[in-house]
Amino acid sequence: MPELPDITVYLDALSTRVLGHTLERVELVSPFVLRSVEPPLAACHGSRVTGLRRLGKRIVLALNGDLFLVIHLMIAGRLQWRAGAAKLGRRSTLAALVFDSGTLVLTEAGTTRRASLHVVRSAQALRAFDRGGLEVLEAGEAAFAARLRSENHTLKRALADPRLFSGIGNAYSDEILHRAALSPLLLTTKLTDAQVARLHAATQATLRDWIVRLRTETGDGWPEKVTAFREGMAVHGRFRQPCPACGAPVQRIRYADNETNYCARCQTGGRLLADRGLSRLLKDDWPRSLDELDELIGEARRTGE
Repeated sequence: MPELPDITVYLDALSTRVLGHTLERVELVSPFVLRSVEPPLAACHGSRVTGLRRLGKRIVLALNGDLFLVIHLMIAGRLQWRAGAAKLGRRSTLAALVFDSGTLVLTEAGTTRRASLHVVRSAQALRAFDRGGLEVLEAGEAAFAARLRSENHTLKRALADPRLFSGIGNAYSDEILHRAALSPLLLTTKLTDAQVARLHAATQATLRDWIVRLRTETGDGWPEKVTAFREGMAVHGRFRQPCPACGAPVQRIRYADNETNYCARCQTGGRLLADRGLSRLLKDDWPRSLDELDELIGEARRTGE
């Protein structure tokens, strides 16, 4: 799912292409992408774009007449820009927003349709889409600490909870926790003040660094390669690859459709965190540390297993 750095770069690119321009019409290829009824989609046609903003992981286009278009890309949704008219025959295409300056195409990979488009009238109605997460790049350490400790969760869950923090998901929470050298399963209520300060600094530094990287990569173009798995990430999506800080193999915890990646040496003192699938399968044979894992790998190589 595109997160704060990705959404920021999308907004950068949109600002030079649609801000101040007229939305001539919205063409729906998949009718299910439109999740609102009132006001009707046609109410946006002919409106001028007066503002752009991020709302959590949503992109909001403000239109004159106190109207708003809210786009949520979910996991596999992406935006493409076409300077002229766009062909809408591809199966991945959900909708096209046709401006007097070009066409914004909403696509979604796969067959599960989760991306959405809402039409909203009034800023008050728009607030219903705000999950209440703290804007971490604007928050001081005290506000960050208060929000972090407001509920008792693992750090991984807390960082990715949109009710607690805005714009952070599975990918950048892994990167933040690696930078802070903290276990993803450490409970928020068990954190020391020093650990909270380290996490606050790591959160801001990680997100700002990636915004700069993505802006540099995109330049004046369009962000075509929006992905959760980026070259240069320390641990996310890098299972079994060497940690850039210490060289130990990156580990993972798998659950449902997601996984958490971490470095045992940097983040958990060398202790391997239980993976629900593998640890249940291996039971007593599950290695508890990197040393035990190295021994198992060595034994497997010697026996040819």
